[in-house]
Amino acid sequence: MVSSPAPNPHMSVAASTLQSDAKVIGLVSVAHGFSHFFQLCIPPLFPLLKDEFGASYAELGAVMAAFYAVSGLAQTAAGFCVDRLGARTILLAGMALIAGGILIAGLVPALAWLGVAAAMAGLGNSVFHPADLALLNGKVEPRRLGHAFSVHGILGNIGWALAPMFTLPIAQVYGWRVALVSAGTLGLIFFVVLAAQPILGGEMRHKTARATHDHTRFAHDVKLLVSPPVLMCFLFFLLQSMTLVSFQTFSTTAFAALYGVPLIVATSALTGFLLGGAVGILAGGFLVTHTTRYNVIAALGMLLPALLALAIASGSLATALLLPIMIATGLIFGAVGPARDIIVRGTAPPEARGKVYGFVYSGLDLGGLIAPLLFGWFLDRGHPEFVFAGSAIFMLLAVPTVARLRRRESMTPSPATR
Repeated sequence: MVSSPAPNPHMSVAASTLQSDAKVIGLVSVAHGFSHFFQLCIPPLFPLLKDEFGASYAELGAVMAAFYAVSGLAQTAAGFCVDRLGARTILLAGMALIAGGILIAGLVPALAWLGVAAAMAGLGNSVFHPADLALLNGKVEPRRLGHAFSVHGILGNIGWALAPMFTLPIAQVYGWRVALVSAGTLGLIFFVVLAAQPILGGEMRHKTARATHDHTRFAHDVKLLVSPPVLMCFLFFLLQSMTLVSFQTFSTTAFAALYGVPLIVATSALTGFLLGGAVGILAGGFLVTHTTRYNVIAALGMLLPALLALAIASGSLATALLLPIMIATGLIFGAVGPARDIIVRGTAPPEARGKVYGFVYSGLDLGGLIAPLLFGWFLDRGHPEFVFAGSAIFMLLAVPTVARLRRRESMTPSPATR
């Protein structure tokens, strides 16, 4: 009688670790996707909200500015809260706040209250990057972190792409209020699912540096955050965000005004940009495994979309070209993501990366504060072309910020090759 081979404990441990990592990556990435989904629930509804409240586009831009202002101001503090209270607790609080804020936005009686609801959602939005990165770094095996960051970024872009596809059709049939309440309810359902997952709690598999609260450590942290490399990364994120938010918030309105296309066609172009961005993140992940010239990837990822944005701003493109050009713009723009995140890794020692990520990512929210006010002002004055031309200018300004970080970052290996 042939005896069965003894089970290999190393194989079962490896399988268990892979299963655990996949579950953590999946849950955290879906949560990230929801945060991006909620960021883009309101902007596609601007034409309907304009009629409902008799508001200008600048006033509607101020609603989103409130969202990003609160998110940006709270994000660095959220990073410290993650260290002190735990990433799972902060992530759950953020999920409840952002979903609840969007649901309340569908019930408000006046534009001012819409701004309050957006601010509440923005507070929830502030926690996702610090909490997500802490969970991924603390619970996923280092050799899988490259894949974890890639999935995390892709789900974010998919969240953006799904938002207009979800809210606009519902709004056209049942009204914008039903659309926002439905979106918020969906988020609260996922909050319940997330809260029921014990795998996100407990001890981290890989210990991260605990926050210390003495004055010496605080002074060291402040000095790091205002160092030239970190500030250049912050500036890059700011300029990139102003481009991204201008596309997300006003491209549908600008397309309708500049090219005379129906709102559904303009929304499809935005969806193409966002889906192209998701594919671009995946492509960018492969690029960074074959080169250490991360600054070149980031620079070209700003330069080429700037040229495409200028072509759109000309107003002379055939309508049939709008969708493929927006897909191409999103694809190249999205490829910057992995290189950008590796560049940030190279600006801080390992024990301080969480704080640096929290600070640098707040540049995204600052851009989200400025861009809606600026481009809403242009639209109110009858200049939809400036949505695309202005975005091109910001992308061109971003190129030298990463060029200055080349020497430092060339010494930092890609997560996928560690």
